[in-house]
Amino acid sequence: MMKGAGRRIVKKIAKEIPGANLRLTFFKMVGLKIGKQTYIAEGLTIAEDLGNPQQITIGDRVAIGPEVILITSSHPNNSELRKDYGEKTGEIVIQDDAWIGAGVIILPGVKIGKKAVIGAGAVVTKDVPDGVVYVGGDGSGRSRELPHK
Repeated sequence: MMKGAGRRIVKKIAKEIPGANLRLTFFKMVGLKIGKQTYIAEGLTIAEDLGNPQQITIGDRVAIGPEVILITSSHPNNSELRKDYGEKTGEIVIQDDAWIGAGVIILPGVKIGKKAVIGAGAVVTKDVPDGVVYVGGDGSGRSRELPHK
């Protein structure tokens, strides 16, 4: 697995590289655990602690829309607020057959359940159970059970 500046460069390339299969290859090079038949659209941003990069697991047959942001580490950098608020870190797990819509933001420590659907533009602040549709740009996470055919 790559580290440091090389890892950052490859993540930037992977974010915009044309071709989903090549994009997956680059993301795997930097340590993402990605299952079979998963699709990641262009524009995936990963904000993480470079000292602990293996905090994202993506299952099989997951669909991730364009311009999604996965945040496994967040803090106010050099601000004096850092001593008051510290750093929020946590693994992100996206389980099999989940669908992550365009522009979704997933915060540290969140698990997306099997066959869960996250609506475009949602901010996900807490775990989403299996088979639930989760929508809401305000982090409130209005959700409902996924109808079955």
